[in-house]
Amino acid sequence: MWGLGVPELIVILVIALLVFGPSRLPEVGGFLGKSLRAFRDSMERRDEVEDGTDKPASETRADKVPPDSAA
Repeated sequence: MWGLGVPELIVILVIALLVFGPSRLPEVGGFLGKSLRAFRDSMERRDEVEDGTDKPASETRADKVPPDSAA
């Protein structure tokens, strides 16, 4: 993992603790986790589109929305 060992990870954690403080550190961790998950999902989505395994346009969610009945 980028050549990081346990001592390096501990130093990064201590610096983050000093910068953000103990009360904000869980918030920062949650934000970082959500950001990484969204990035990974977008990369998987891009791979599906490039591979041609993407769903056809007729199966997208936008096509399943019923037309406006007031019009």
